Amino acid sequence: MGSINLKAVEKWFGNVQVIKGVDFEVADGEFVVFVGPSGCGKSTLLRMIGGLEDISRGTLEIDGRDATPEPPSKRGLAMVFQSYALYPHMSVRDNVGFSLKTSGAPKEEIARKVDHAAEVLKLGPYLDRRPKDLSGGQRQRVAIGRCIVRDPTAFLFDEPLSNLDAALRVEMRYEIAKLHQSLKSTMIYVTHDQVEAMTLADRIVVLEFGKIAQVGSPRELYERPANLFVAQFIGSPKMNILPCSTEGGSYALEGGRSAAFDGARPARHLGIRPEHIDINAPGEGQCDGVIDVIEYLGADSFLVVDCGPLGRITQRSSGDITHRAGDYVGLAFDAERLSFFDREGLRI
Repeated sequence: MGSINLKAVEKWFGNVQVIKGVDFEVADGEFVVFVGPSGCGKSTLLRMIGGLEDISRGTLEIDGRDATPEPPSKRGLAMVFQSYALYPHMSVRDNVGFSLKTSGAPKEEIARKVDHAAEVLKLGPYLDRRPKDLSGGQRQRVAIGRCIVRDPTAFLFDEPLSNLDAALRVEMRYEIAKLHQSLKSTMIYVTHDQVEAMTLADRIVVLEFGKIAQVGSPRELYERPANLFVAQFIGSPKMNILPCSTEGGSYALEGGRSAAFDGARPARHLGIRPEHIDINAPGEGQCDGVIDVIEYLGADSFLVVDCGPLGRITQRSSGDITHRAGDYVGLAFDAERLSFFDREGLRI
C-alpha cells in the first residue's frame, strides 16, 4: 500500500506562511506531479511529506495512519533529490546497496535486491564502476536504484532531472515512466517544467503561492483550466488570453468581432489555445492582424500575430506554412474550444 493523505496542512517559517491549508489525497500506485512556478511551495510540500520539514498545522496520513509526528526513517518513503548525492569512492553496486548494508541486511538479500534494481534500471554493465565514470543520466538511475532496494511505500522525486541536458531529460522521463509502470508504486514528483508534468502524471497538482489552484489529469487541466493562472501555466505555448465583453447572448473582442456566448455570468477574458486558431483571409474570423514573427520548429510553426488592441496572439500551424512575416491575416477561433473567465479570473 502507498496512499498519502494531506489534511489542512500548513507550513510557517516564522510569520511567513508558505503552505496555506492544503487538502489532497494520493491513491495507492498513483503518479502525482506537483507543479508551479519557483517559490510556489511545491518542494516545501514534498519535504513535509518526506519528513524533512515539520508540518506546522494539519495532518499527514500514510496508509491510514497518522505519520505527522514520525521522523523520516519511520515513514517508509524514499526520496530522490536534484543532487545525486552518491558516494564517490564506492562502486555503483555499493552505492545502491549501502542503506541495506547499514541496516544489517544479510549479504544474500543485499545482492538479490541490488541485482533486481540493476535489472529494472538497466545498470547491470555499470555495477563495478564508480560515479565519476557515469553520465548524468546513469548517476540519476543509481540514485533511484538506491531507493528501489528499500522497497518504499512511495517514491518522492524533487526535480530529479533539472541537472540534465535536454536529450538526457527526455531519456530519463521515459525511464521514470517505465519505472512506474513496472513497480506500480506510488510516486510524487516535483517539477517547474510543465512538459514533465503533462507527460508523466496521472494527476497534476498546480500550486500557486502555497495553495492548490487546480487538481486534475493532464487533459483536464489543458482543456478546462479552472482559472487564468492554470490556463497560462499549463501548455507550451501558453493559452492566448484576450480581453472581451459580454452582453445578452454574445461576446465581443476589443477591435474584433462578436460571436455567440452562453455563459452563466459575464466574461471579461476569452482563452484560446494556439492550435485552435485557423489562419484565414482578413475579415474572416474573430479578428485580423499582421504576422509579426514565425517560429519554425520542424513539424510545427508558431505564428505570432499582432492584433492591435488585442495584443499578440500565438497560432500553431504545420511546419510547411506558406505565410510570411508581414502578411495581413484573419484569425478564426474554434467555437467549441473557447474558454471564458470572469472578472476574478475564474472559469465560467
